[in-house]
Amino acid sequence: MSGARVGDESPGIPTLGSFTGGQLRRLCAVAGLSQDDCDTYAQVLSESLGSASVRSLDLPPPTRTFLSDDHTPVEFSLSFRPGAAPAVRVLVEPGCGAADLARNGRTGLEAVRAMASRWRFTTEPLDAVADLFLPSSPQGDFALWCALELRPGGIPQLKVYLNPAASGREHRAETVQEALRRLGHHQAFGAMPEADGYPFLALDLGDWEQPRVKVYLSHDDMTADRAALLSRMDPGPDPADLEEFFRAAAGTRSEADRLTRRPALTCHAFTDTAAARPSGFTLHIPVRDYARHDNEVLARATNLLHRHGMDAGPLDRALAALTRRRPEDGVGLISYLALAHQHGRPARVTTYLSCEAYAVRPPNVMAPDPVEAMR
Repeated sequence: MSGARVGDESPGIPTLGSFTGGQLRRLCAVAGLSQDDCDTYAQVLSESLGSASVRSLDLPPPTRTFLSDDHTPVEFSLSFRPGAAPAVRVLVEPGCGAADLARNGRTGLEAVRAMASRWRFTTEPLDAVADLFLPSSPQGDFALWCALELRPGGIPQLKVYLNPAASGREHRAETVQEALRRLGHHQAFGAMPEADGYPFLALDLGDWEQPRVKVYLSHDDMTADRAALLSRMDPGPDPADLEEFFRAAAGTRSEADRLTRRPALTCHAFTDTAAARPSGFTLHIPVRDYARHDNEVLARATNLLHRHGMDAGPLDRALAALTRRRPEDGVGLISYLALAHQHGRPARVTTYLSCEAYAVRPPNVMAPDPVEAMR
């Protein structure tokens, strides 16, 4: 089922670049960025997609990317905090048009280095670990993604996402451990909780007040009470708050409810090489697998934003900026909900938003909520 496309600026059949660029312009406007910034960031996105940017949406996706359910190589997110406009982020796979994973990674690395030259920041942290994540014959679901956090003034902050399974799934843990060691975080690996997988390692590059190394862990069959105990920050978030977020985001009905489909993720952020413990913790819930449709997810997200003292209005406007379809006609427009904690900063709620450039995931068939059934 194709997406209900909105307001593409180009006549005729849209291209991947014009479609996602139009979405990004409208999201930037929702966040209060200037027209110049909206145009600048749409152009950056188009350049990041390379030759895939001019690919017609009448053609299949340039690759079966792991980045989104419909293989669009772009994902948006809005990060909310109290008393401020949400921050817009865009995640992109620069090598999405490459013929194989090795070339995909090389193209992504070239794109990041071009950004570093343009915005005058160093790639030293990435260079220190590149051989671990971009070997000559890589394995796994992806090679390199980059995320831009869009700020006023047209100069974004950059995050690079790397694949710990690049040298084989059996080497994921040792790859992460070696990367942390090279980056100076000698005690970090032992500070994290047990996990069922290591899907991503991310590096902050560019103008960050405290650049982070972030390790993402996956947790199968997660329950709310287990999720509440996964932070290793000191001091860290209240376990009761984490448990409440888990239940509200996942829509679980009892203490025994587990996330048996797509696993929950946690992110452990390290900033101080002298510290054993992480300075940040994020809990990610893959809500698209635990709701019937996006209207349910939107209600959960709105509830969570209100609970944390945040304005939910921009989220409604963001969904309208992405698609004309009704939320109840599909699931996955909001793919994840996340609660982020960082030392010295208020908690943030992040909504991850799908482009749906190629397809809309049909609603899930799930057992009805007994409370709703009685209404």
